[in-house]
Amino acid sequence: MTSPLITPAELAAQDGVTVLDVRWRLGGPPGLQFYREGHIEGAVYCDLDADLAAPPGAGGRHPLPDAAAFQSAMRRLGVSDGRPVVVYDDAGSTVAARAWWALRYYGHQDVHVLDGGLPAWIEAGLPITKDTPEPVEGDFTARPGGMPALTADEAAALVGRGVLLDARAGERYRGEVEPVDPVAGHVPGAVNAPTTENVGPDGRFLAPGALRARFADLGVGEGVEAGAYCGSGVTAAHEVLALEVAGLPAALYVGSWSHWVTDPSRPVATG
Repeated sequence: MTSPLITPAELAAQDGVTVLDVRWRLGGPPGLQFYREGHIEGAVYCDLDADLAAPPGAGGRHPLPDAAAFQSAMRRLGVSDGRPVVVYDDAGSTVAARAWWALRYYGHQDVHVLDGGLPAWIEAGLPITKDTPEPVEGDFTARPGGMPALTADEAAALVGRGVLLDARAGERYRGEVEPVDPVAGHVPGAVNAPTTENVGPDGRFLAPGALRARFADLGVGEGVEAGAYCGSGVTAAHEVLALEVAGLPAALYVGSWSHWVTDPSRPVATG
């Protein structure tokens, strides 16, 4: 399949696929709790904080793990180079997109996001289970550079020649509220593009044409260099995924706002 998305029916028809359950909540409770209450058969739980991010600190709240750490985590979860991977959550794919992006960045060639996540799977009448599989060790080899990424300086420079999208809710972009990070506001020149508008009420991505129209209204079209950031590089991966569905490549500022504000010399805009 060429689309980064997969439907429940398509996944149900697949054989020999590694399925990762990436459910997570900002502030908890832990996603593992939801996984134990029921998941797609054969799915293995993938922890955003432990498996898809390095410890928080100077790199932000969810910095990208280094290649060795990511490779080790993915192998433990059963990920192999020659085996397709499907990732899902229950939050409009906002967390699963981080797993998709990280696997793609580290060189996996066959990764898909379950469109609509677990709710779409259940709505399709497909079964869930509480049985916990014991994954067979995978042979995935992490090779960085498979997806474009931005440093803070590169994100700032992109504003002058392309479009930098801020994937957070409007009130956080404008600096009216900031529930997580120590400074409110946005990168000067960034354009607000909340990820919630990439999906419909059912949590499924809008059709490619509708996404192209949405991003065109934000200044992103064919030949326009685009990048995305959010609070900590999670929902911004969802923006990159939506752009890919639309046929528009984009880079991810992984550290995002939580990294930007670690340096008080970096400018902050509000409004």
